[in-house]
Amino acid sequence: MHQDRIKWVYLIILSLVWGSSFILIKKGLLGLTPLQLGATRILIAGMVLIAIGFKHLKSIKKSEWKWVILSGFLGTLIPAFLIAFAETEIDSAVASILNSTTPLLALILGVLVFGVAFVKRQAIGVFIGLLGCLVLIFSGANVNPHQNYWFVGFVLVASVCYSINVNLIKQYMQNIHPIGITVGNFIGIMIPAFIVLMFSDFPFSEVTSNPKLYNALGYVVLLAIIGTCMAKVLFNKLVQMSSAIFATSVTYLIPIVALFWGVLDNEDFGFWQFVGMGIILFGVFLVNSGKKKV
Repeated sequence: MHQDRIKWVYLIILSLVWGSSFILIKKGLLGLTPLQLGATRILIAGMVLIAIGFKHLKSIKKSEWKWVILSGFLGTLIPAFLIAFAETEIDSAVASILNSTTPLLALILGVLVFGVAFVKRQAIGVFIGLLGCLVLIFSGANVNPHQNYWFVGFVLVASVCYSINVNLIKQYMQNIHPIGITVGNFIGIMIPAFIVLMFSDFPFSEVTSNPKLYNALGYVVLLAIIGTCMAKVLFNKLVQMSSAIFATSVTYLIPIVALFWGVLDNEDFGFWQFVGMGIILFGVFLVNSGKKKV
């Protein structure tokens, strides 16, 4: 298969995988608490990644380990818990759409903290994207008055963490093998995740006897292996064979997939929420399409 076609196949697979992660989190929460789900997801993914990618740790210099570990906390550990907490109150589709603001926030932080150059179109895109967030949040509160829309704050903080992480990788980890970064991330966060699990009242004795629990664990295993391990490998490969801009275009497709799963799961989604989603995705498009520096 021609490489141009292969990169589109990778993009579609990645969209399906990451777009499905939000409904898997929702289903996992039927038998687990947010702390239990986040910790279990990290531990399972970490064991798999270490098994297949341990040799790549040699690409990390001693002076770079602090950035790799910080990247693990900001890019994986903290968001895993924040998004799980958010989905106890808001729909999985809404969480995925708000999470798509990551490129907008990455640009803001890149400009303010890391001195990244930007263009007028990107600045307009940030403003439009944040406006879309407001439309989505306020319309969602009207469509789902029983849900606590203050919990969108968890998703937005997770997006800020992702944004800082992206800038850290660009600034301090350019010479580390992508798999080395990922495995190093998990080596740094598995112990904290294990501690959280031990203090989360995880019902170990009920794993084989409680249907809700083992069904939830099944969803978390899928989430960890496919939504974390496989997705990271695919994304790294996609960046290598195409470009960063093409790879980040997955951002446009993830909410569409997540919305599809949400509708199938009987989540309520109103007209103005569709409008808000469209505004956010248009803003992300503008941020990713700018070329001339101001």
